[in-house]
Amino acid sequence: MNAAVGQIVISRAGRDAGRTFVVVRVIDDLYVEICDGDLRKVEKPKKKKIKHLNITGKIAEGLAEKLKNGDRITNAEIRKALVDFVG
Repeated sequence: MNAAVGQIVISRAGRDAGRTFVVVRVIDDLYVEICDGDLRKVEKPKKKKIKHLNITGKIAEGLAEKLKNGDRITNAEIRKALVDFVG
């Protein structure tokens, strides 16, 4: 399963293992940029290999739409989307 912009993912490897993130950019077939609005801000997303992520079937629709249109998103919007997913 490939990751898409706005997709909610869970890290499987690295020091951030077990944390939940949102994909903010797909770089290529192997890499994406992720952020959680807390430790990894929108201003400095983490580049991560897709094989090190558990891809959920959930997409944050509002965030995905904004990212595809090129609109700015805030860290608060990302945190809210992740709270809605986890909670």
